[in-house]
Amino acid sequence: MGAFSIWHWAIVLLLIGVPVFFAVRSAAKPSQNPEALVGFGGWLMLLAIGQTLSPLRTLADVANSADGYQQLMTLPNGSLAVYGEIALNIAFLALQLVVLISMLRRSRRFPQLFLLQWLALPVVFVLDTIWISSILGAPVSQMLAGDALVTPIASFVGTGIWAAYVYKSVRVRNTFTRTKMSAQIASAS
Repeated sequence: MGAFSIWHWAIVLLLIGVPVFFAVRSAAKPSQNPEALVGFGGWLMLLAIGQTLSPLRTLADVANSADGYQQLMTLPNGSLAVYGEIALNIAFLALQLVVLISMLRRSRRFPQLFLLQWLALPVVFVLDTIWISSILGAPVSQMLAGDALVTPIASFVGTGIWAAYVYKSVRVRNTFTRTKMSAQIASAS
């Protein structure tokens, strides 16, 4: 398989960047009635769908790695490498589920949690690369050969654009206002 050419990057930019650019741009426009922008509609609906599917994508990635895991298990320290990578994926999956639940509950913390999830993408990738490299004694350059960086970079850039949308959107600001239920009950009494 060849290197990821500039044309591939251009296509990725167009497929991800253009729709998200319009989402951020439309979120920045003042509305005639900003108070009416509440709930999962417009661009926030696309984000909600993506966030709902993200844990499933993480599980699918782990399932798709099953053959590679079986091959790694035969190497010295291979099982340790596999279990460490699966533990990292489970931790990231747990974060995705926390973000999803906060989104569905319309929690005030959703924007911060979404930002944390975005920042966790490169952290998990780096930790995984260092873990596998150190356990198997393989150079990091070998771990990053070929197209190994394409998916993590595209994911980081795409999610980063959505993170910018989350912080610019009036709809997001109006939708995610709930505090803890105990605080709501206390304020009602």
